[in-house]
Amino acid sequence: MTPAPDLIGPDTSGSEPSEADFSGPDTSGPDSSGHDAEVRPRRDGPPPAPARILLIACGALAREILDIKAQTAGSLDHLDLRCLPAELHNTPDRIPEAVRAAVAAQRAQYDEIKLLYADCGTGGRLQTLCDELGIEMLQGPHCYAFFDGVARFEARGEMRSFFLTDFLVRQFDAFVWRPLGLDRHPDLREMYFGQYTTLVHLAQIDDPALAALAEMHAARLGLAFERRLTGYGDLERDLSRWARAKG
Repeated sequence: MTPAPDLIGPDTSGSEPSEADFSGPDTSGPDSSGHDAEVRPRRDGPPPAPARILLIACGALAREILDIKAQTAGSLDHLDLRCLPAELHNTPDRIPEAVRAAVAAQRAQYDEIKLLYADCGTGGRLQTLCDELGIEMLQGPHCYAFFDGVARFEARGEMRSFFLTDFLVRQFDAFVWRPLGLDRHPDLREMYFGQYTTLVHLAQIDDPALAALAEMHAARLGLAFERRLTGYGDLERDLSRWARAKG
């Protein structure tokens, strides 16, 4: 999409501004104090509205995005949210085409589109698609990294930790236990999780009940438990940056 023209800027018509372009006292001579009157350009109407931005997001991030918007006193109100099904989390090969279809359906209605996915198991295909479509996405390999902070997450180099976000703690059975068949074949647990030592709950909010539930999931998997209160990490930072980029 061609960017919308700036609404405030220098006069490009080639003509001098007329008398109607100014407001204030008579400029034909000195004012009552004997000094030349100050000339001020008139500013008619309200300031331009911020660019309309569409956020296309993984459904697993919906609660967190809405929480961030609710905490910002209206500064993110020009960011609209459309979520793709959270179930795509378990079929990452389907994510790029779902994103392509969502962008095609919404592009004409928005000045900009931002994608709230990290790579999420697409093997770089999502970044390639974003480059093709000219849209920006979240950085990092997955949501665990951007909630923790990508640089911090990568510096830890944790290879034997199994991570859950608040969403996955709440939806553990639907997104972990049943899709892996552990409800029918609990003997598969060692095959899937034998290489892990610790379940790490990356907590977006400080909720003792959610922490207790995460610890129960660790016990079900036979893993030690660790909880880190990350907040919204790079997700909140990037939403704020995108909101300020135009307006």
